[in-house]
Amino acid sequence: MRATERDTEFVEFVTAQRTALLRMARLLTAGDDAGAEDLVQTTLTRLYLHWPRVRRAGNPVGYARTSLTHAFVDEQRRAYKRRELTTDVVTDRATHDDDRDLPQLVLAALAQLAPRQRAVVVLRHFLDLDIAETARMLGCTTGTVKSQNAKALDRLRSVLEPEITVSTSKELA
Repeated sequence: MRATERDTEFVEFVTAQRTALLRMARLLTAGDDAGAEDLVQTTLTRLYLHWPRVRRAGNPVGYARTSLTHAFVDEQRRAYKRRELTTDVVTDRATHDDDRDLPQLVLAALAQLAPRQRAVVVLRHFLDLDIAETARMLGCTTGTVKSQNAKALDRLRSVLEPEITVSTSKELA
């Protein structure tokens, strides 16, 4: 494949998928726009370097999502010692007058999850991937995905319940 053909194909892919990748990265970084941009840039750089392999895989979107997830997990491991530690003490409490604050509330709740739990929630509930695909993308077992998802959802319920009412489909029936 000639370089110009490769570049054209890659630019078309980026044009079509960058927004979706950025949305996924924003969720993974719990609303950190700069971190999400960095994550997408890292992912796109990796994809460009390996574009012939990405094309041969036959699913460039899936490959990009996996690469983005791996970049996120790698960054969380690397940045662990540099991050600030959160506490259980809340000094300020925002009031939520209406649903306009809901996205920020959800992002703040996501920020309280461990990186792997956040990745599981995003992959399972935002991208609607099944357990097996989520496990494959994270490089873990399906049991790990299930337990991390359960722990993450419990944590999200405890964080969000004072602000929003969480109901199950059984309660609605």
